[in-house]
Amino acid sequence: MHKVSLGTACLLFSILSLHAQSPLEKGLQSINRTSAEAIVEFLADDELQGREAGMHGSRVAARYIVSRLKQDGIRPLDENGYYQSFEACSKERQQRGRWQVHLDSVAILKQGTHRSLKMNNVLAYIPGRRSDEYVIIGAHFDHLGMDETLANDKIYNGADDNASGVSAVLQIAHAFILSGQKPLRNVIFAFWDGEEKGLLGSKYFVQHCPFLKQVKSYLNFDMIGRNNKPEQPQHVVYFYTAAHPAFGDWLKQDIARYNLQLQPDYRSWDNPVSGSDNASFALSGIPIIWYHTDGHPDYHQPSDHAASLNWEKIVEITKASFLNAWNLANESNY
Repeated sequence: MHKVSLGTACLLFSILSLHAQSPLEKGLQSINRTSAEAIVEFLADDELQGREAGMHGSRVAARYIVSRLKQDGIRPLDENGYYQSFEACSKERQQRGRWQVHLDSVAILKQGTHRSLKMNNVLAYIPGRRSDEYVIIGAHFDHLGMDETLANDKIYNGADDNASGVSAVLQIAHAFILSGQKPLRNVIFAFWDGEEKGLLGSKYFVQHCPFLKQVKSYLNFDMIGRNNKPEQPQHVVYFYTAAHPAFGDWLKQDIARYNLQLQPDYRSWDNPVSGSDNASFALSGIPIIWYHTDGHPDYHQPSDHAASLNWEKIVEITKASFLNAWNLANESNY
């Protein structure tokens, strides 16, 4: 009888265990702190100059995101490429008007003295078995840029707001690929530009989306790495459309099933139309889920640095939201 060494037996057990994993479990196990840190630290680095919409740092951020999507083999939503280019216009700055992306509003503004910003959303997707149904997973990648008049630190790095959210979307996209399973619905991964100037990227997308009525749901991330309650490190606010109670049930069940270290504040909302890019979709009647960990003293300050983030929380939220996304993409009805 041939004897098998302990080391060989352990290796065989690991291989068999890997093959025994479900597609969902394969994806879930790929989500980790190292990847979160790599993404956030790049996006929040001083070299990106605060990623202000329409500026150099924001363009670098968009190109970095595209490089990650290409590496995973995730195709662009549009056959012409990953970038959805758009223009926003506003009144001359002393008149203090809001930035506008609606074509009619832009046309009116262009008749006089106006400001103009050229921006790009980044859009990619994994095709599903139902080609006429979509779910969207999104986060904004822009922040506040720089202020040369500030003493000392002049850069609004935006590590929590919202490099943390971008890291979740990129890890979820990677997890879907590693699962090896084609989803039931098309899954779009959206990275919005211009959120800090008035939800501009997501507004533009919704206004020009030819399949908007076929979008089943939208999952949003905006600031998932901090909170204003240090004594509650597992705190996360979980907003969701009240007409879909399954969204709340899913998270409760998954926290128990996978022992996720989160203490959610469940907030069902009839019409979740404020706070972040979820508003652009809620106003169009699309059910939403939104992860957010509340404000903190560094919110919209140059001190929003990667070193201050709670990496364990980011990982746990990303795992929980991957499970959400899996349900949104694969449940027959909700």
